[in-house]
Amino acid sequence: MTLRTAVTCGTNFGGGGLGQHLKLVVENEDRANPGNVTCYCSRSNGDARCIEVHDKSRFWQQAGKVARYSAGWRSFLACDRFDRVTSLEIGKFNRVIGFVGQCEQTLTRARQLGASHLALHAVNSHVDNVRHLHSLARKRTPLESPWLNAAQAAKTRNEYRCADEIVVASEYTRQTFLERGFNPDCLSRIWLIPDSRFTSTAETTTRSTFNIVYVGAVTVAKGVPVLIEAFANLPNPDFRLTLVGGYTSPGMRRFIAEHLAKDSRISLAPGDPLPHLLEADVYVHPSWEDGWAYAAAEALACSVPGIVTEDTGMKELIEEGVNGYVVPTGQWQPIVDRLKYIANNPLRGFTPPQYPE
Repeated sequence: MTLRTAVTCGTNFGGGGLGQHLKLVVENEDRANPGNVTCYCSRSNGDARCIEVHDKSRFWQQAGKVARYSAGWRSFLACDRFDRVTSLEIGKFNRVIGFVGQCEQTLTRARQLGASHLALHAVNSHVDNVRHLHSLARKRTPLESPWLNAAQAAKTRNEYRCADEIVVASEYTRQTFLERGFNPDCLSRIWLIPDSRFTSTAETTTRSTFNIVYVGAVTVAKGVPVLIEAFANLPNPDFRLTLVGGYTSPGMRRFIAEHLAKDSRISLAPGDPLPHLLEADVYVHPSWEDGWAYAAAEALACSVPGIVTEDTGMKELIEEGVNGYVVPTGQWQPIVDRLKYIANNPLRGFTPPQYPE
């Protein structure tokens, strides 16, 4: 019997952390059932398994304009629009796999069409845990509104109820679901592996500076203000901080501009993170919450030691004192302490993490 599978996610296939996650899921499904996997996404990048989902209706264009100053409503409208259009386009499949926050109506429609198994990839920890940690981040640094608003949270909880299986990318995420009463038999695990281009070079370089790198969205929720505060308490003129990413709010734009003007050692460098990782002495991921954190995994793959917070799934790949350190979430002093230590005591026993088969 041929089993047909649909995978849906409103992102760029293979691009960015979410796009890499999507591509990995599609490839895993295609290996298990060759030629019977269809991917619904916003951009296919030429992959023949993909169907691009677009909605250019006037309503959504106007709604987008109204919501442009609210990260939460921008995120909700983009996810809900993708979900609505996909639910209208999706056909009959035996299995349908969605990504959290953008597939409530698609999963419901798939069940009506006879799908026997609905799976949901939880990119972040349980939505209530995310909401709690983001509220702490905003309380500490009230610069911008969160990307996860009440409407998006409600949509996500409905998706939890629709799904037969919830797929997590870390033990950290799994525990947040278990703490809220989810049946462990309904939770499964996927290992997210960095692209093979992220690897250490054989060359040894002698640098006159100590290079600290962060990769990702330059936002409050990702802990960037905490990292900048930590760096301000490292007055060594040979230290450098590179933020590889872009801001998404006027508040963060002003915040970053102010600190770039005050401290010439800090730079903002959107674009490919690989060149910066190859020049890095340490990678810092100060996020208030991350179900996994592809960027931190990419740094480790490049043999760059990492400092990550307790509320990120990446912490399970950190061997204390071998390839990095885990620090308390939302605190700058532990980051300072570890950066000082690594600057004076490079982690010479470093080995990139190994992933289960």
